[in-house]
Amino acid sequence: MDSKQYAEYIDKHGPRTNEWVTLLTAFGVGGLICMIGQAFGDVYKAILPEAPKAMIGSLTSATMIFLGAFLTGLGIYDKIGSVAGAGSIIPITGFANSIASPAMEFRKEGIVFGLMAKMFVIAGPVIVTGIVSSVTVGFIYWIVAMIG
Repeated sequence: MDSKQYAEYIDKHGPRTNEWVTLLTAFGVGGLICMIGQAFGDVYKAILPEAPKAMIGSLTSATMIFLGAFLTGLGIYDKIGSVAGAGSIIPITGFANSIASPAMEFRKEGIVFGLMAKMFVIAGPVIVTGIVSSVTVGFIYWIVAMIG
């Protein structure tokens, strides 16, 4: 079977999806998650009117991370993800889900070799890539600043 025949086979036998419904669902759920985060930020701002903006942002982020991990632990976030697709993985709650899910899956292997070792299986490469990229860009910026 060549690549053209394979593509025709996939078109004929592959699952049919409605891209617009999928897109709107992802957008709606992702937007709803962000609206919930904004609501927490507004509540924190009302409760702590003298708090710096950075503190309000940190409290909001911590709350959303907690909610993402908590809902993952209850098995609810996976159901949200099955409906919303990328709409559930883009916000910060998706990052919490990507850390909590492998930790839960491997917890029966013990604290060290299960929970701790597998916690960053999915999120680890993202964290490493972010750190390496930021250090590289910072180094390039430093060199350019030294030259100029």
